[in-house]
Amino acid sequence: MILSKEEITLKKIALCVKTLREEYHITLSEFYIDTGIHLARIEQGKTNITIATLQKICDYFNITLSDFFMMLEEI
Repeated sequence: MILSKEEITLKKIALCVKTLREEYHITLSEFYIDTGIHLARIEQGKTNITIATLQKICDYFNITLSDFFMMLEEI
């Protein structure tokens, strides 16, 4: 199965989000309680998130969108 550029990008975003969450030792449930955002589908790369949602995720982990996209480029 060959992935499209969009699917590859979603998988990279998913990996970055999951990595951040694990580095902070936050469970999916804790994240949901704190933000109201369900990360499970995002972390599986099965949903296309908005920039607004990504900003909320970055705010939660106290990083900028620029930091996030720099992480994305390193994958």
